[in-house]
Amino acid sequence: MFRIFVIATLPLLFVFSSEIFSFLSGVLCPSCNCNSTKPMARIPRPQLRPEFLALENGTDATLECEEDGYRMHVFSREPLVVYFEDFVSAKEREHLLDVSEKIYMPSTITHNGGKTSDRNTKVRDSEVALVPRTEEVRCIERRARAVQGWREEVWIERLRVQKYNPGGHYSHHFDWSSGRGGWGRVSSFMVWVDGEELEGGGTEFPRLELRGDRKKWCKFIECGDEVVSEDVKTAEVRKGVVFKVIPGNAVYWENFKSDGTGRGYNETWHAGLPVKKGIKIGLNIWSYGRID
Repeated sequence: MFRIFVIATLPLLFVFSSEIFSFLSGVLCPSCNCNSTKPMARIPRPQLRPEFLALENGTDATLECEEDGYRMHVFSREPLVVYFEDFVSAKEREHLLDVSEKIYMPSTITHNGGKTSDRNTKVRDSEVALVPRTEEVRCIERRARAVQGWREEVWIERLRVQKYNPGGHYSHHFDWSSGRGGWGRVSSFMVWVDGEELEGGGTEFPRLELRGDRKKWCKFIECGDEVVSEDVKTAEVRKGVVFKVIPGNAVYWENFKSDGTGRGYNETWHAGLPVKKGIKIGLNIWSYGRID
């Protein structure tokens, strides 16, 4: 009898295999949305929490900020990755170091869309400071917002300064989670604040491809001896890149595709490599909002 039942159900399993797989994927791994092509189900905008978001107010127009002096270079178009020279000035870097020095806390790892967190130094070994929104900090917020074109329903998260002592690191991870309901961390800046006498500590994107002349990028990425020869093909595609720690410079990337599915970019898988010598200070600028 059981054998007859199994034989009878096999055609049904074959016909509905894709639906069954999709259902099980959603149950077992709700954040695994990378391969989904279905439009995401949108929910109303979550409540905006000023303790986590740098919400604008009527006084922002009165800020007296330094004139932007950065230079930008498009590293990748899909996903969009942009490199900035001099994104924060020497004066701004000094201010960030001053306001963060006495408020560092051990860094934690968040789970379940930020509902829970724990400390695991095998994954993330650093200290973090949620910096106060001084005028200098708000000017950096405004600059990061302007880079993104003042997008509708996108807000800068409160700025966080990260401190990595020798051995400090952050293993490979995504900044985005599931993007459930059409809301999530839509973009990221990694800004280097300090690390003049540093060894190691670069930011690695092992899945990101560099197209074009790698030799011209060696000013900003780790190249080693691979581009010494003049015979290197400038159009060759190479996968994997490590951005050097250059104080004042920054790299920006988009976390989600804009195809309506809410899928995150696999290429944004990245890590803060271990610091071998010295201290690395970085600034995270994340943007939260509606996934387009």
